[in-house]
Order: sequence, then structure tokens, then C-alpha cells
Amino acid sequence: MLVEYDFKVRWGDTDAAGIVFYPNFYKWMDEATHEYLNKSEIRSNTIFETMKINVPLVEALCQFKKPLFFEDQVTVKSVISELHRKVFKISHEFYKGEDCVAQGYEIRAWTSFLDTPKAMEIPMEIRNKMISEVTLILTKK
Repeated sequence: MLVEYDFKVRWGDTDAAGIVFYPNFYKWMDEATHEYLNKSEIRSNTIFETMKINVPLVEALCQFKKPLFFEDQVTVKSVISELHRKVFKISHEFYKGEDCVAQGYEIRAWTSFLDTPKAMEIPMEIRNKMISEVTLILTKK
């Protein structure tokens, strides 16, 4: 499943030259991941409240191709590109119109917070939702 997350660059996202300050891309990837989970009916706040599970970030990378500026309209396109027993990789592409301005990914671990945070296997009901999405993506390659 491809999920799109749209937003407009705000003044506070930019440096003195009006160019987006790079850490904001990581903030937007985080927002896009939670938007992806919500649209997959995997609500981060619900699974934390009911099961004390969350998906902390373990790795992130972003490659910048073109700058973004104040008031640019941006679309982040996100897909789950890898799914393992305890972790998943979600890939993000940033678009301004038709131009891809950045690409990145996050690797997140399903983690229990019942006691000390500890990686855990992805719950089956969640894994089943993610498997069907990843299968669709892999068959398109």
C-alpha cells in the first residue's frame, strides 16, 4: 500500500535563507510513518495504550536531491519495503509537484514497553496487514 502525506513547508522549518533545514526531513518521515500506520488501521496511540507496544526508530537515512523552500507544497509517498520478524523498513519519497526532492527510509522495531523496552515479534494481526501490503510492493519490482 502506498500512503501519501501532504503538508506545506512552514517558516519555522527553514533556515535564514528560507531553505528547509535538513532535520525536518526526518521529522516528516516520522509523521509519514505514523500516517501510514493509521491508514493501515494500526494506530500508534491505540497499540501503546492497549498493549504497551510502540515502534521506535532504530535507523534512518535521507538523501537530498533538491532544496525545499518556505510555503512549498510537499507530498511524502511511503511504502513498507521490508518486513522481518521484529523490524520493518518504511521507504519515503518527497515530492514537490512531479519532482522527487528527497528519498529516505526508517527502520523501526516492534517494542514492548510493559517493563524494560524490548524488541518483540510483530503481533500476528498486525503482521498480516503488513504482509499483504509488502507482497503487493514486491510483486511490482
